[in-house]
Amino acid sequence: MGPSLEVKGKTIVLTNLEKELWPVEGLTKHNLIKYYLEVAPYLLPHLERRFLVMQRFPHGILKEGFYQKNVPPEAPSWIHTAVFQHGEKHTRYLLADGPETLAWLGNLACIEIHPWLSSVLKPGQPDYAVFDLDPPPGIPFSSVCEVALGLKGLLEGRGLRSYPKTSGASGIQVYLPLHPGYSYVQARDFCHMVFKELNDINPDLTTLERRVALRGKKIYLDYLQNARGKTLVSPYSPRPLPGAPVSTPLLWSELSSPSLEPVKFSMLNILSRLKSHGDLFAPVLTDHQYLN
Repeated sequence: MGPSLEVKGKTIVLTNLEKELWPVEGLTKHNLIKYYLEVAPYLLPHLERRFLVMQRFPHGILKEGFYQKNVPPEAPSWIHTAVFQHGEKHTRYLLADGPETLAWLGNLACIEIHPWLSSVLKPGQPDYAVFDLDPPPGIPFSSVCEVALGLKGLLEGRGLRSYPKTSGASGIQVYLPLHPGYSYVQARDFCHMVFKELNDINPDLTTLERRVALRGKKIYLDYLQNARGKTLVSPYSPRPLPGAPVSTPLLWSELSSPSLEPVKFSMLNILSRLKSHGDLFAPVLTDHQYLN
């Protein structure tokens, strides 16, 4: 039995706290748990009432990790879950409703947290449409920013407000909060339509080609993330990459800066940014809009 941590009256038994999850940076499981507790006020609103998928790296990021949808049977009795039926298959998803859940996830070496785009109350109705800009290796981040700003312009032309974040890797994800009632098919079709316009404007820089081998050195405009059960990494979730980068909400004005790089934001500095900027993604939860 390892040491224990009490968070909001819940006891978490901690194990292998000195296990290096980011060996090059010397960041341990203890650092991950501490980060989750500190970022909890900003992260939890984006997880609450959503089915969550975990990506765990019990041996650190230099070893292979795995995705986990079902909550493990040894989870504490106070962990909240919800069951969703996928055809004949039932999945018992984790629900995160407090910092104690995040601490428990950190102890599982869960480095990435992926929430559904819809809530458990209306799993067939996404709360936002997502535009995923996925560049291949070798594409400058400034080119991804250029395409994202073009997307912003197309959406603004329709009277729509959108919110960008880094993926924490090399891409940008743009969220469009929706009024309740849209289906995933409607969100997907809308994103597809806008992305086709964007591709027409930037044919040399972007592609809608699903097959990786045929994309070439172009940014993939992925609208297919708009589907029930598909997930994107949560804002403020770490990534299992060198430097411990974090998926970070941005101001649109920041995308015009030639010095902007996604690795600029990490577990080591994101909290100071949050203290000065607040949660730039908070409007994603409230700024509901109609598609047009």
